[in-house]
Amino acid sequence: MKKSSLFAITLTLLVIGQAGSWALARTSLPQAEQKASIEGEWEGTLDVGGPKLRLVLKISKEKDGSLAATLDSLDQNAMDLPVNSITVDGDTLHFEMKLIGGLYDGKFNKDRSEVAGTWRQGDNSLPLSLKRAEKKSGVGVKPDESKKPEPSAKPQEPKKPYPYDEEEVSYDNKAGGVKLAGTLTLPRTKGPFPAVILITGSGPQNRNEELLGHKPFLVLADHLTRKGIAVLRVDDRGVGGSTGNITTSTSEDFAGDVLTGIEFLKTRKEVNAKQIGLIGHSEGGLIAPMVAARSTDVAFIVLMAGPGLRGEEILYLQGALIAKANGATDEAIAKSRATNQVIFAILKEEKDNAAAEKRIRENLPKLMEGMTDEQKKASGSGAAVEAQLKMVLTPWFRYFLAYDPKPALMKLRCPVLAINGEKDLQVPPDEDLNAIEQTLAAARNPDYKVVKLPGLNHLFQTSRTGAPSEYAEIRETISPAALEAMSDWILKHTR
Repeated sequence: MKKSSLFAITLTLLVIGQAGSWALARTSLPQAEQKASIEGEWEGTLDVGGPKLRLVLKISKEKDGSLAATLDSLDQNAMDLPVNSITVDGDTLHFEMKLIGGLYDGKFNKDRSEVAGTWRQGDNSLPLSLKRAEKKSGVGVKPDESKKPEPSAKPQEPKKPYPYDEEEVSYDNKAGGVKLAGTLTLPRTKGPFPAVILITGSGPQNRNEELLGHKPFLVLADHLTRKGIAVLRVDDRGVGGSTGNITTSTSEDFAGDVLTGIEFLKTRKEVNAKQIGLIGHSEGGLIAPMVAARSTDVAFIVLMAGPGLRGEEILYLQGALIAKANGATDEAIAKSRATNQVIFAILKEEKDNAAAEKRIRENLPKLMEGMTDEQKKASGSGAAVEAQLKMVLTPWFRYFLAYDPKPALMKLRCPVLAINGEKDLQVPPDEDLNAIEQTLAAARNPDYKVVKLPGLNHLFQTSRTGAPSEYAEIRETISPAALEAMSDWILKHTR
């Protein structure tokens, strides 16, 4: 799904997403702080209960004396994430990142070489210390580049030179007012070739769908192209070379982007225009049927953990499974669901954001009643609640909450392959695949296949528990079994 990254929209999952070329935050420094500048790079490691995320906060000063900042999450290969506001007040540091609903509060030590504080995002509240990434503290000292940590490559990432052609491409979605940039990979054998467009999951994703040090779409595109299938993978709106603003867009808008990609592929002589398919992961698997239901140019679709249930139902199932994996009690899970039911009901009833926000705020004291101290702590600070409230009021969240994928699935006449990992906690495989299969059967779709792949998680990695906390620890990017299942099925339907 397309918000808050990691292909999920669970309100309890702490992960940072790609942001592309977003504007830097600018906030004026109090006069007393201008003598002791904090500009430079600050490094820290966030322990999210399994994976450890290396972060680099980059602070600079503008000509007008204001501060600008961005954040790198090295193990997610997420660079220059936007910090929307940053303030220094005495010995305290505060910054906020609206895109991911994150905020940080910390306190400097005496010589301002370190900040000790707390990172909050959604229901998570974790300690985070930041140290200057410099040889010594002080104004004007450049960071020691030799000590700067580098993102770690995963073993499945292909190495150049590739045995196929790779081309940077771009095209316009005139109806959506955006320019989309991506990579087209083409086999070197005789064409024209069958082709697929890869559709990313939740959050601002680049063309490789990078997260937690993995590049799933790079690995998938490499595998398919070596098998004789052309692949187009594209930066999301506002990411990398693509223009637009993902925060004000919905799945409906992303479907328009994919339709434009189909038209682009039809202009390429290397591509068989009658064999253009879609592969969508998570929210991308929700978008693919939307597109195929509108376009007779879609020859087939592959749904990688694509939702077959209404968004609200997915959220309840997902929230319970992840909370249980994190050790939550049945009582806490039930309380969380009851709270979400109240908030979701308001969002569905009140189309006006101001009215919805007012009603949610009026209900917050009631929702907090009966919570234990531990549950209240887990709900986050006031600032964290504010960030969460802003997120649920976004056009994207409202659209996903109410969207039912079944009508689009009912319209499909092209072949469909739906795959889920057995240990997926974000799009529960049994409920999801059953819903997809029942819908396609009721629609009398002539050619569909539903597969639950043993031992795989939401990212289609071989996993122990399927918990999101394992994603970064696992070296595998995509299970070979999943790769072969997709390529074999596509080749069968295009030869």
